[in-house]
Amino acid sequence: MKFFVDTADVKEIRELNELGLLDGVTTNPSLILKSGGSIADVTKEICSIVDGPVSAEVVATEYKEMMREADVLSKIADNVCIKVPLTLDGLRACKSITSSGRLVNVTLCFSANQALLAAKAGASFISPFIGRIDDMGVDGMELISEIRTIYDNYDFKTEILAASIRTVNHVKQAALIGADVATVPPSTLKALVKHPLTDKGLEAFLADWAKTGQKIG
Repeated sequence: MKFFVDTADVKEIRELNELGLLDGVTTNPSLILKSGGSIADVTKEICSIVDGPVSAEVVATEYKEMMREADVLSKIADNVCIKVPLTLDGLRACKSITSSGRLVNVTLCFSANQALLAAKAGASFISPFIGRIDDMGVDGMELISEIRTIYDNYDFKTEILAASIRTVNHVKQAALIGADVATVPPSTLKALVKHPLTDKGLEAFLADWAKTGQKIG
């Protein structure tokens, strides 16, 4: 499974990238607002840090304007992945952008039918929103499972990018089902390493090592 981090916080991205954990980054208008910078400047800096795809989202809702914004965003860096909403205009834009050789992340997916359409439109990534579906009292992981089955049935190359991840258990379940990518908030990504038995074991090892009075090197 690939790990993308879902943030526009350059400091957090740099820290996680130095750990060797990042395969890409996803941003959206809300995250750009939170960053306090312009979409062009923030995206350019992120792209200079991370080698993998960096999703930058169009805000237009009509095809022609989406294509204009996609052209602007594409020029920021070679690893920009254009993010479009799962609407008819968004799917049309997806088809046009991918046909020109650019990566496209189709976002705001809440049904298997929507994911099927995105794959037909040539999407590089489909972003089903697990947490928001959970909020409606439905298991968001069922959607990931349905999309996995459909894509496998027809050998679609679109990668399932599990989004709106809220917990470490979301990451585990998405991996078990076979999602290709998980885009995770920095805090959740860091929490994946945590386990009380790891902490307890390390504490015991260090205590015993101190008793030996030795140093390595």
